Amino acid sequence: MERWQKLVSAIPANSLRDFALQSMFDLLITIANRQLSGITSRYALRAVDLKDMVVIDLWNAGEQRPVEILSGGESFLVSLSLALALSELSSGRSRLESLFLDEGFGTLDSETMDAALNALESLRLSGRTIGVISHIDQLTRRIPVRIDVKRTGVGTSTIHVKG
Repeated sequence: MERWQKLVSAIPANSLRDFALQSMFDLLITIANRQLSGITSRYALRAVDLKDMVVIDLWNAGEQRPVEILSGGESFLVSLSLALALSELSSGRSRLESLFLDEGFGTLDSETMDAALNALESLRLSGRTIGVISHIDQLTRRIPVRIDVKRTGVGTSTIHVKG
């Protein structure tokens, strides 16, 4: 008990917790940046503090923007890189087996979409299940197993599994 009391008195309230959280957040950003650079060479992330991060636009003289003002495509790329980083961080502990993406690809140019799909494909090849909801033909052609849902027009749908 005495040892714990000395430790408590030596470390101000929450500073050890904040240090550990900041260390993990920095590691998450580092891994997310590695994932993001595999998708596009344009953006990088930087942690401001435990609550905020900014996106650095490397093609625009390193301009830093809050994540809240990103376009739809930029938000998708950042979110995808963070999800992939979380998946990588969880390896070996409680492994994230599945990743589900609902749309988001429609705001990407074809080159960036291809890079994002390559990143998802490498994740799938590592044994994870990737679920994608999309209406984009270019995307659906690259997905080996698809579940096509079509409205019948009377309040019901038909389902076809392909692949």
